Amino acid sequence: MKSSWSCPVAEEALYDSASLRAFVGIDLGREPAPDETTVCKFRHLLEAHQLGGKMLETVNLHLQSSGVRISTGTIVDATIIHAPSSTKNREQQRDPAMHQTKKGNQWYFGMKAHVGVDSKTKLIHSALVTPANVADATVLPELLHGEETRVWGDQAYRGQTQVIHQYAPRARDCTHRRYRYKDCVDPAERARNRTKSSVRSKVEHVFGVMKLKFGFTKVRYRGLVKNANRLFAACALVNLFMVRKKLLRLATA
Repeated sequence: MKSSWSCPVAEEALYDSASLRAFVGIDLGREPAPDETTVCKFRHLLEAHQLGGKMLETVNLHLQSSGVRISTGTIVDATIIHAPSSTKNREQQRDPAMHQTKKGNQWYFGMKAHVGVDSKTKLIHSALVTPANVADATVLPELLHGEETRVWGDQAYRGQTQVIHQYAPRARDCTHRRYRYKDCVDPAERARNRTKSSVRSKVEHVFGVMKLKFGFTKVRYRGLVKNANRLFAACALVNLFMVRKKLLRLATA
């Protein structure tokens, strides 16, 4: 079920799709599909018990038992998830948990989804949500699992070598370095950054799946907690999508 679906759409989909009913174990000959109110209450239970994060952990443990293991390379990155900036709502104010930030010459309002992604399998092993104005590097320690031998990231993580070594002692800092100083360009450093990008860019595929396949381009709820729960569940879906072919081969073997 797409994480972008609302509760009314989820109810309608359960009636329309036999595969979804089989997935959740509903037989319309014996019982109706849950209505949107029931689906909404179930979502609130997931949020209250923080089960989104447990879903991600459970999926990763399942993948590990299937032979898909997290390696010793981690790519760290963050993407902005937009929130409504309009005050034309019941509270007549923007969501106070969201903030604005400037990227390039453009201002954005919303939250940031921070992820730690395995450099080999492109699986998300760590995820975190913050307001959009929080600097990427400040949450770097929470995106590392500690067994890394290499850590990749863009220039937002520049100068974090000591932090990386503190939380992943064996890791080599492979984040991008500054190659432009005023009007001068260091061609050797720029070339090294391009080489690092061949690995670092894999995280863009992860964000592409999250946003294009599972519709996580905008926040659906007010506050960080509800949207974080949704993000963690979406990360679990992204991981399953990434290794779907391997899982199908195992199922048919």
